[in-house]
Amino acid sequence: MKKNSILMIIAAVLAVGFVFIASDFAGSRSSAQKAPQTTPDVITLAKDAKIGQVAFDHKKHNGGTYTIDQSGAIACIACHHTARPAADIAKFPPLKTAWPADRTTTLTAELYAKDPAGAGANACRDCHARTGEKPKLLDAIPEVKHEGSAAVITLNNQQAFHRTCAGCHTEVKKTVPTTKGPTTNQCTMCHKKAA
Repeated sequence: MKKNSILMIIAAVLAVGFVFIASDFAGSRSSAQKAPQTTPDVITLAKDAKIGQVAFDHKKHNGGTYTIDQSGAIACIACHHTARPAADIAKFPPLKTAWPADRTTTLTAELYAKDPAGAGANACRDCHARTGEKPKLLDAIPEVKHEGSAAVITLNNQQAFHRTCAGCHTEVKKTVPTTKGPTTNQCTMCHKKAA
């Protein structure tokens, strides 16, 4: 009888211990899953460019180190322009695509930290594919026609990057002429060939 009682006590202690260990493991997994996800610090762009890759410092561009007019961090939607409701996009021609089309939120760092999968921070190439390739999210590479021009521009990844980056850098040069950032004809300030 004594032996059975001792075995039952040992079994009970082991069972309780197992429950605590299992619940602690489950708790640590759920808290890890709920931990805010941060945006990448550096993103490699133009991996196949003949003049070299671009190490885009996302942290400095989005974190406030670099700014357009010295008033604060560059908004996520400055680059991820489809990540806002269609009604907002319509205010900025020639932009016209919201992704997804029924989007109701505007991408911010806070929204991304809360829900990275649902925030809608797609990669540029998801819409702006290389020439001759089909975009992941759209039926075709976007095309624009600027006001006052009959020319249609296919915004492949190279066009999209250069227009977005050069446009921003041009604005920075206007607001802070002494800035050391690249201008539209200083390609190798961003593009670096592997050593």
